[in-house]
Amino acid sequence: QVQLVESGGGTVQAGGSLRLSCTTSGRAFSNYAVNWFRQAPGKEREFVVIDKWGDGSADYSDSVKGRFTISRDKAKNTVYLQMNSLKPEDTAVYYCAAGPRGSSLVDYWGQGTQVTVSS
Repeated sequence: QVQLVESGGGTVQAGGSLRLSCTTSGRAFSNYAVNWFRQAPGKEREFVVIDKWGDGSADYSDSVKGRFTISRDKAKNTVYLQMNSLKPEDTAVYYCAAGPRGSSLVDYWGQGTQVTVSS
């Protein structure tokens, strides 16, 4: 098992940027596919992005494509989600998740970090 810890959430004005971090205390992220999901109050959990291979071949949801970017720092064993041009509808708790490399399955979840975008 692994432990995922998210950080970097906060409150920003619409149009601003945030960078979320996800760090694992277990095996290196190179052994896993890494996902970001988000969930707003009263809404279902929403897929944001998946990096199946750690090679830049990430798949983004249409709602964030062109604004969000996932990246990995192998030396720090950290995955980042750079979020630009934030909109109020991006407000949610953002979760890091991991599963088998090359798969969209999820085996591990972080506890989430709150992102609030004010208008």
